[in-house]
Amino acid sequence: MPAVESPQGVPYSELPHFVNKDGLHIYTRCWGPEDGTTPRGLVMVLHGFGEHCGRYDVVAAPLVGSGMMVFAHDHVGHGQSEGTRVDIKDFHIYIRDSLQHLDIMTDKYPGLPVFLIGHSMGGSIAILTALERPEQFAGVVLIAPAVRANPETATPCLVFLAKITAFLFPQLQIDSIKPEYVSRDPKEVELYRTDPLIWHGGLKARFSVQALRGFQEIEERLPEITWPFLVQQGDKDKLVEVAGSRLLAEKAASTDKQYQEYPDHFHALHREPPEYAAVVIRDLTSWIVQRMDQNPAKPEDVHLRE
Repeated sequence: MPAVESPQGVPYSELPHFVNKDGLHIYTRCWGPEDGTTPRGLVMVLHGFGEHCGRYDVVAAPLVGSGMMVFAHDHVGHGQSEGTRVDIKDFHIYIRDSLQHLDIMTDKYPGLPVFLIGHSMGGSIAILTALERPEQFAGVVLIAPAVRANPETATPCLVFLAKITAFLFPQLQIDSIKPEYVSRDPKEVELYRTDPLIWHGGLKARFSVQALRGFQEIEERLPEITWPFLVQQGDKDKLVEVAGSRLLAEKAASTDKQYQEYPDHFHALHREPPEYAAVVIRDLTSWIVQRMDQNPAKPEDVHLRE
């Protein structure tokens, strides 16, 4: 029987991974203390549409330096994971896979405070994941989260047409992400444009409809959000609705919530020009470390499981 290979032709026997409930291999990555010491907490990073977890080393490094174990995976159909590229039959598959990966890591490191970081579509996934198990997370950081659709393109008529298109032509590609909208830094734009692990095609019809359903669920459930969170949003973001982040901060029931809007910043705040990205990453790291100190490790007998 031939070895199962990643989309790049690398056998999964040579790659860190887990197998999801659909039997697909999901590529994973960890950043941890180099000296092998037990981490003080766990941080799961959820990447955005079309990209991959390898782009979050800049976020992971200072957290590891603070004693955290950071882990991530390429969502199904993304990067080095199996699955039809950027296609999903149900948005909740992303949430299901995230919870599975979380269980793998919390089984290995029981009793530690757990945090989520989600960027863009990963922000949507992080919100819905935390809503599944609100008691499990010490805090959630949302970097330019995709919370609501553009009202100009999500009218009832257009949504109805989108659903028909998704049913008839699920793989039909529509607008693609413009690399120059990702960051103000030309070097980062070029890295994005030339990264072979990033999907450079368009959003697919079926994915778009599933994403809309995810946004709708988030908006309906905003009052259920009680866990601590930080939202980081650039006010010049052209890839998600800035109003969605503001709405989240306003409507969530959390008593520990913080909304930080960065003037003139684009979508990938952690990959803006270095002097600006450093501030964003510093704010993120400080927020997590402060709450990690407020949530010491718990005894194993209260390890949370679904």
